[in-house]
Amino acid sequence: LRLSGGPNRCAGNVEIFYFGDWEKVCGYLWNMEDAEVVCRQLGCGSPLGVMQDFPSSDSYPYVITEVNCAGHEDLLWHCPYNYQYHVCHHGDASVICSGASVRLVNGRNRCEGRVEISHSGGHGTVCDESWDLDDAHVVCRQLGCGFALSAPSGAFFGPGSGMIYLDGVNCAGGESSLFQCSHHGWGVHKCGHSQDAGVVCSGT
Repeated sequence: LRLSGGPNRCAGNVEIFYFGDWEKVCGYLWNMEDAEVVCRQLGCGSPLGVMQDFPSSDSYPYVITEVNCAGHEDLLWHCPYNYQYHVCHHGDASVICSGASVRLVNGRNRCEGRVEISHSGGHGTVCDESWDLDDAHVVCRQLGCGFALSAPSGAFFGPGSGMIYLDGVNCAGGESSLFQCSHHGWGVHKCGHSQDAGVVCSGT
């Protein structure tokens, strides 16, 4: 399995190695549950979006369509699908994965601190606009740190540096990853590092 046509290995059109050749997946009925499996299989975090219109390779035929993952499968070919040779009127199935991980820094232990996201070899922060306990619960769950005790704002754990990756994060609280929550867009923000978000979890 690989992603092609995108900016890095964690974004692009879905291609599978099928009987000795790379072949494409039709985008008919493709959704975030399917993308969840692809991102997990590639070790690329969580899906940020699907059907992003990456450049398509005309040299590869379509081989499967109507992929219908539940989202918990370990491999894409464990999901139900149908065969679709050569013709697809719905575009290539594509994925943007987070390719990222989350950590907490400048706290007393690994389960409290400023929220930082690792992405493309660097680290960036999360703006505190709309940051609340529901968002913090998701971070704690993602890190295996229990539940959130508080969601400090205003760079409580000190200002970070580099990119501000997320702003306007709005989790329901039950998500397994921060990247499953809605936000203004990857790298879209109107704040500075004086507004870096923090988390204090129950675990250590």
